[in-house]
Amino acid sequence: MMKLLVFVLNNIDLLDDLLENFIKTGIKGATIIESTGMARVLTSNGHADIPIFGSLKLILSAMQPFNKTIFVALKNEEVDKCIKCIKEVVGNLDTPNSGILFTLPIDYIEGL
Repeated sequence: MMKLLVFVLNNIDLLDDLLENFIKTGIKGATIIESTGMARVLTSNGHADIPIFGSLKLILSAMQPFNKTIFVALKNEEVDKCIKCIKEVVGNLDTPNSGILFTLPIDYIEGL
């Protein structure tokens, strides 16, 4: 069985360090795309009149305009190793604006 690990990295300055850590640990084949979160889009499109978005606008305005979303297909036994790599570079994901991490089961894969 395999898992798709998805990590949204908010601090894109850490991307190179993260990918180097993946390589050192034997994780390969990651795909990286630029992404933007819903709150960032709403605040940049003038929806700051919604109470929560006013404070979010202050937080998000100091940040980069996009994130990097990383996809990695992993064997089940590689998932913990990959999560450890991410936390070594990014730190505690409970820290605001650090990132979002989740996995999904893969029931079919071809081309690895």
